Order: sequence, then C-alpha cells, then structure tokens
Amino acid sequence: MTLAVVEAALAPHFLAVMGGFAADGDVDLPAGTRTLLLIGPQEPGFWAHLTAGPEWRDGSPDPVDRWSRRVIGGVACGLGAKAVFPFGGPPWHPFYAWALRTGRTWDSPVRLLVNDRTGLFASFRGALALKEAVDVPPPSPKPCDSCADKPCLTACPAGALTGAGYDLPLCHGFLDQPDGAQCMKNGCGVRSACPLSQAYARLPEQSAYHMGQFHK
Repeated sequence: MTLAVVEAALAPHFLAVMGGFAADGDVDLPAGTRTLLLIGPQEPGFWAHLTAGPEWRDGSPDPVDRWSRRVIGGVACGLGAKAVFPFGGPPWHPFYAWALRTGRTWDSPVRLLVNDRTGLFASFRGALALKEAVDVPPPSPKPCDSCADKPCLTACPAGALTGAGYDLPLCHGFLDQPDGAQCMKNGCGVRSACPLSQAYARLPEQSAYHMGQFHK
C-alpha cells in the first residue's frame, strides 16, 4: 500500500488526503491501525459531485454524512482499511486532535482549524485507518506564522469569533438579524477572510448549506 494508491482511489470522488500520522496502539483507533489518513473535499469539483449523488436527491436527512459514509466506506473496503467518521457517535472520534497530529493542520488565531491547502475551510469527511505503514504527507510550516495581517481576528461582523474565543450565543443572535443574512448566504466571514481560504475553490452554495445546518 502506498499513499499514491490511496489518492488514486479517492480522486474519482473529489476527495483528497489532508494529512496523516503513524499510529501505534492509539486507543481511539480501530485495533491494528498503523496509519491514519484524514480525508477531505478536493476542490474544485467536490460539491458538484456530491450534489449529483443519490443522497442529495432522495430528500432524506443528512445527505452529506450519508454520502461520506457510502463513498469513504467503499474506498476503505477496496483498500482493506477501516473508515471512521466525525459524525454518527457516540463514540465520537477526536478529529480535532488527529488533525493537529498531521503537521498539515493547526489551531488558528481564532482556534478554528486551519489547513495548509484549504485554510479555514478545513473539514474532514472521514478518515482511513490502515493496517499498513504508509508514508504520510510531510509536515509543512504553519501558515499563520507568516500571515502578517491575520484578517481572521477582525473579520467577524458580530465580533463573536476573535482571538479571545467564540461567543456562540452572540453568533447565533447575529445570524437571526437582517445583518446576518450575508453570512447565511456566503458562509462565515472569518473562514473566508483567511488568505488560504480565498485560494481554495469552495463554492458559496456549500458554505450556505453548512451555515444552514449550523444555524437550525
């Protein structure tokens, strides 16, 4: 098993390896796991591909999670791996902590995860637990360290998400107001303010969907 083999299996689904790490007896992983690879959307193309799938069109709840379970589960079976997901618990898998172990995703100045490819649009649809030792993507420098302006710290129009923390009630209260309509339509302004986010081809429709799920 090689990383290239895994990436080739994911590519038709517009999914990509967002980082990984060598595992050694981690209690949060399936028994026998030697490598964990975190899987996320590959843009451009992911959202159009997902919304063309049966889960999106059948009218049942949680289409994105159901698509992820079917597709990543199928890839895992083909590779002789085990798929794990950040939803469907308990038990809940510690994706935040796993992401930090990859050396490709970090805690940002506003404490949201920031990925070296997707910026503050960092998200994981699942992970592959492999029984083989596979070379993982090497660590890269934390982008926030060279980001002089750090626009994420001042981008929230409600002042709910800053370096001081996240005021969740203030965020939801703002989204209920007319001024919050832009965030509901285009997604979190803090996430999109990150220079890396701006270079990542995430569609506004995808951000709007996730905002709708968040602000139910």
